[in-house]
Amino acid sequence: MPEYKLLTKHRGEKDTHTIGHYKSVGGYTALKKALSMKGDDIVNEIKTSGLRGRGGAGFPTGMKWSFIPKNVDKPKYLLCNADEGEPGTFKDRVLLEEFPHMMIEGMIIAAKAIDSHQGYIYVRGEYNLSYDRIEAALDEAYKAGLLGKNILGTGYDFELGLYAGAGAYICGEETALINSLEGRRGHPRLKPPFPAVSGLYGCPTVVNNVETFSAVPHIINEGAGWYNKIGTPKSAGTRMFSVSGPVKKPGVYEIELGTPLMTLINELCGGMQDGKTLKAIIPGGSSVPILTAEECKTANMDFESMAEHKTMLGSGAVIVLAEDTDIVESTFRLAEFYAHESCGQCTPCREGTHWVADLLHKIKEGHGTSKDLELILSLSVNMEGGTTICPLADACVGAVRPTIQKFRSDFEKRLNKENAA
Repeated sequence: MPEYKLLTKHRGEKDTHTIGHYKSVGGYTALKKALSMKGDDIVNEIKTSGLRGRGGAGFPTGMKWSFIPKNVDKPKYLLCNADEGEPGTFKDRVLLEEFPHMMIEGMIIAAKAIDSHQGYIYVRGEYNLSYDRIEAALDEAYKAGLLGKNILGTGYDFELGLYAGAGAYICGEETALINSLEGRRGHPRLKPPFPAVSGLYGCPTVVNNVETFSAVPHIINEGAGWYNKIGTPKSAGTRMFSVSGPVKKPGVYEIELGTPLMTLINELCGGMQDGKTLKAIIPGGSSVPILTAEECKTANMDFESMAEHKTMLGSGAVIVLAEDTDIVESTFRLAEFYAHESCGQCTPCREGTHWVADLLHKIKEGHGTSKDLELILSLSVNMEGGTTICPLADACVGAVRPTIQKFRSDFEKRLNKENAA
């Protein structure tokens, strides 16, 4: 099964980041159509399409938009989460650098849908080229009358600003992102109230991912019925995946949801590098449970198949591990990342992530015992399932516990047998 190029159809062509190229391939025609539609009709079209969030949780996009209250005196805000910080994830970077106008068009349509007149794009601080490309694209859009006052003479106003984060992974969580935009520490907020009721500056707010917004113009142009025929009945459309590890052709691939995982690896990525044998795959970024080579044979790249395999599509990062990978080392590095990125608000996360990382380091260095391994599993129970404000502690558990359970022998080989008692 080949790639299904929808968002990346024109990848590789010259100057795809400019408004000239974007308009030459039909860009901003969906906006013209949407500006003549009622907001509720746009929301219903996105609902019917089956589009789900492409940032991690996979929540239905149209439903998220419908939560915004209609008759309120407060302004409504629209935010794009372009803070791509999940280890192994780099698919949004392609859209930001090569197709910024697609995301901007999607945001203007979304703003019309929820009657928002102010939006912000929150970009990962390390994405310098992405920032520059978006900034230039915004300038082009304003000059073309596609942003600002009286867009295309319709009387609709929408301002769109750009904000660079400061390198905090936690700001990928939508309420931490909102706090950061307000000039506060990037700490997640207790919910409820949810952002749809009280988000940026205490006002109704929608936060969506770069890829989610980029899909919107295609749905408005071609129709919800066309879009939900792509993929599976419950996982509509295409999805972009960033593949890394010892495959012959790592990179970013756009495929129809429901494509078998091993089709992505063997056909699009060219299979494993010469002399390498598949050990495992982390299918959706560092925070989702790992799949063994045997489990990969039956896993499809859609929300339902991943749930059946007790993992997730997550942020779209497919991390491939070979038989010669030191899985103890890789698991420690992920745990260390989460310990470093914890904001420190919640005790189970602040203390638990560091305990897990320290114990894994001890095992990695050959000083750990079987009691240390059991302690990690015990700690994980206290770190998950709603014990914290945000899912960072759960992410650490997802990166560590399934790996220990499925590859326990790798960890046991590193234990200090002399001190096991």
